[in-house]
Amino acid sequence: MSINEGSKVATGPLLLTVEEAARLLGIGRTTAFALVKSGELESIPLGRLRRIPAECITDYINRLRTLARVNNQAA
Repeated sequence: MSINEGSKVATGPLLLTVEEAARLLGIGRTTAFALVKSGELESIPLGRLRRIPAECITDYINRLRTLARVNNQAA
């Protein structure tokens, strides 16, 4: 999944299952569900299902990177 920032055209699915998000992040399914439950990884209800907007994967990674930078500067 990539989004061309200039034209905002998505080249993949806009909504991912928790399992798909886990695969993209390289984490287990249980960990992904825990991130969704805690609110760390944003998800939206779609009927009885939960879906993760693709842009939220990028947002989550950016938050992790920012946190890592802050922790490295404090050390």
